Amino acid sequence: MSLDLKKQIVSQLVETSRLLRNYIDHRAKTRGTTRAQWIVLFRLRDQEGLSQVDLADVLELQPISLVRLLDRLVEHRLVERRNDPRDRRANRLFLTPSGRQLADDLDSLRDAIATDVLQGVSAAALESSLKTLRDVKDRIKALGDPASNVAAE
Repeated sequence: MSLDLKKQIVSQLVETSRLLRNYIDHRAKTRGTTRAQWIVLFRLRDQEGLSQVDLADVLELQPISLVRLLDRLVEHRLVERRNDPRDRRANRLFLTPSGRQLADDLDSLRDAIATDVLQGVSAAALESSLKTLRDVKDRIKALGDPASNVAAE
């Protein structure tokens, strides 16, 4: 594969990712939320009781960025912090009934976005693209991991 083709693919990934984030942000505003809030709500729905540190790790966010985001979600009564019974310094995170309802409501919006942006793309193309994107993601993670870079050299 030529270097030019590889550069075009990387450029398309960057541009498509930016456009998709902007599109999702725009659609999220219609529901009074943000893409970042969606991600937290969806993760907590799947893994309630995570600590703030664990959630930051899973979402690959800086803890200070997550704290501000959680503060807004708590303020809107979508998430609640509970003291960790084993560690007084830590909080565990749980969805409130309103937070769970919003996450459930956002499922339909996520489905609509996926339908809109992937309209006309064949199942075979989607499967191939998904495999390629997973491979690229794994490669990026490996390149960012100093332990694997040392082993590769």
